[in-house]
Amino acid sequence: MKLSFTKSGSSRSNSLLREISSITHMMNVWKNVKIKRAFHQIRMEKFFKTSLVLIALSILILVISFLLTLVVQSMPSIKALGFGFLVGKTWDPVANVYGTYPFLLGTLLTSFLALLISIPFSFAIAIFLGEYFPRGWFSEFLKNSIELIAAVPSVIYGFWGLFVLVPLVRSLEIKLGVTPYGIGIFTSSVILAIMIIPYAASLGREMIRMVPSSLKEAAYSLGATRYEVIRAVILPYAKSGLMAGVLLSLGRALGETMAVTMVIGNTSLIPKSIFDPGNTMASVIANEFTEAASSLYLSSLIELGLVLFLVTVVINLIGKRIIKRFTTE
Repeated sequence: MKLSFTKSGSSRSNSLLREISSITHMMNVWKNVKIKRAFHQIRMEKFFKTSLVLIALSILILVISFLLTLVVQSMPSIKALGFGFLVGKTWDPVANVYGTYPFLLGTLLTSFLALLISIPFSFAIAIFLGEYFPRGWFSEFLKNSIELIAAVPSVIYGFWGLFVLVPLVRSLEIKLGVTPYGIGIFTSSVILAIMIIPYAASLGREMIRMVPSSLKEAAYSLGATRYEVIRAVILPYAKSGLMAGVLLSLGRALGETMAVTMVIGNTSLIPKSIFDPGNTMASVIANEFTEAASSLYLSSLIELGLVLFLVTVVINLIGKRIIKRFTTE
């Protein structure tokens, strides 16, 4: 009996040891799996972070390469013309006289006039779709129509401007008693205004829809009307987004080429009124780049692109400061 009891106890001890050994082995295996998984996650995290850094640096390198290319290629013009290139009022490739002031003025006039025309429509569309009709078939139809306006090629806008808008502007000029060119600064500004409305309207609509419902409901509970809620709650809350949309629209207007080229008149004279023909820096480059026979002529056109690049950067930086000021107030 004693021997059988000893053997039975020994077998149970061995079985218990085997179970403990099995459990310990499984724990070690799971621990190794967790360690391998942790290392894998760390490697994936490092790879993802490195990829993001490289992509961000590539964008920065691309912008710097744009700037360096423009500077290097425009050095002959910079050395030959100096500061006179910016303040010169005459552009005569035959006499090798290059002044960009008329084109700089034309660019700023068309862009800011287009912005002034587009802002009321952009804000009205944003408020209408963001507050009055945020959902429904009509809202979707109007939103898709606005997005379609942004997708139309600029050359189509140019053709429409030539055949539809120019005769209308010419009739207006006749009634106002000015020279009925039809084409000019005002016509190109109207075309630009139509083209940039979707950018500010779309961004403004999204910002208005992000206004917390609790703020609006609190205003309504105090007896405010819909207009008062929009004026005192929605617009102050969404002002940074609205300004960002305006800045995006301005950047789009500054660089537009084809539509403006077709309706602005393409003259190198300084416009005396918004109804006179003119030129922008982008339209001059598009019209004359293939005709640049001399190295100085070609370098002057590239320097014109450099000026346009710097003007766009400066205006964007100013716009960022304005948006930051609106955000912190």
